[in-house]
Amino acid sequence: MSRLLLAQVVLALCILSAAADDGEAIVSRFQEYLRIDTVQPKPDYYKAVDFLNSQAKSLSLESQTNEFVKGKPHLLLKWVGSDPTLPAILLNSHTDVVPFEESKWTHHPLHAHMDNQGDIYARGSQDMKCVGMQYLEAIRKLQASGFHPVRSVYLSFVPDEEIGGHDGAEKFVESHLFKSLNVGIVLDEGLPSPSKSYRVFYGERSPWWLVIKAKGPPGHGAKLYDNSAIENLLKSIESIRLFRASQFDLLKAGGTAEGDVVSVNMAFLKAGTPSPTGFVMNLQPSEAEAGFDIRIPPSVDSEALERRLVEEWAPAARNMSVEFKQKHSEEPLLTAADDSNPWWRLLKNAVKEAGGKTSKPEIFPASTDARYFRMAGVPAFGFSPISNTPSLLHDHNEYLSRAEYLKGIDVYVSIIKAYASYEIKSDSRDEL
Repeated sequence: MSRLLLAQVVLALCILSAAADDGEAIVSRFQEYLRIDTVQPKPDYYKAVDFLNSQAKSLSLESQTNEFVKGKPHLLLKWVGSDPTLPAILLNSHTDVVPFEESKWTHHPLHAHMDNQGDIYARGSQDMKCVGMQYLEAIRKLQASGFHPVRSVYLSFVPDEEIGGHDGAEKFVESHLFKSLNVGIVLDEGLPSPSKSYRVFYGERSPWWLVIKAKGPPGHGAKLYDNSAIENLLKSIESIRLFRASQFDLLKAGGTAEGDVVSVNMAFLKAGTPSPTGFVMNLQPSEAEAGFDIRIPPSVDSEALERRLVEEWAPAARNMSVEFKQKHSEEPLLTAADDSNPWWRLLKNAVKEAGGKTSKPEIFPASTDARYFRMAGVPAFGFSPISNTPSLLHDHNEYLSRAEYLKGIDVYVSIIKAYASYEIKSDSRDEL
């Protein structure tokens, strides 16, 4: 009896040791990806693609690299399904990350340091190298379990999302290659949740990036000028501030999600005449301008907001003008996030089977590559399996805990298995 008990203990320890080793290897691969410098504006895309291709090779996935724009490689991997007539699954992620201020970080943002609590600090740990690696690790687990997909599963690693995605996902979606894939559903990035439930996004706010310019009389700084450039710009900034405050009040009152209000943030303020020591102090500038990042939810009348912009925030009567740097004026596209959509049902149930829970579907407060797929008529959900974690996208000390990362892989195991096993054909783009 004692020998049997001893044998069972030894076996259990071996299993635990193997699981621990596997977990360490999984985390190590994640850290390796995080350490690749894909920071805008000079991301090392080729190094990232080489690393991802090495992972694809270890999983025997089909691989092809395309450059829709020179110097910006797009990697497409394929896990072949048994029924090519069924619309495929596309798991999308971007390889680039935003810049950082190294001095504001506790640990270097490209070292992927893991502290004593198991928190991994790195740019891209939440946005969104974590998700790209979770796709791959989930497939690794599914293959080890003997699972074979019915639908083909594609993994898309696109460049340039952080600067608009025009040379990345947009070019990919416009290509003959994408049209040939017969994609039925796309999963892309979401946001971390501070609670136990996972956030899911079925649409997003439209970005308006614009510059408001004001002109006025130049001259000596000792003279009082009526309708000076800076005075006119400050009037507009105050009007915008009041509008912003009204939107903030809606958010702070509760019951309204961030993706349901208009966000307005000033990105820069430019005025004055430069000098070797700073600015000329006795010269009234003839021009002043401010840049704004505005995000419009699908529920807002964008035409009415544009009238406000032209008539109130940048009126020609005050020698003001507006220049759009980016503007999406198309009708906002939403993916059905209720039980009428089988993709939603499968996602919700798969998360539940993995021990998690989805919160009420939301409008993504910013912009992601998912919009390009929706524009092509393909349903898309934004989903990052990160719970109990503050959202630190584009922030200092972006991190993801080891435990949360590993748990997210199991969530994607459940989702990919559910999606890739779904055999009903009349389910693809009509569900958008």
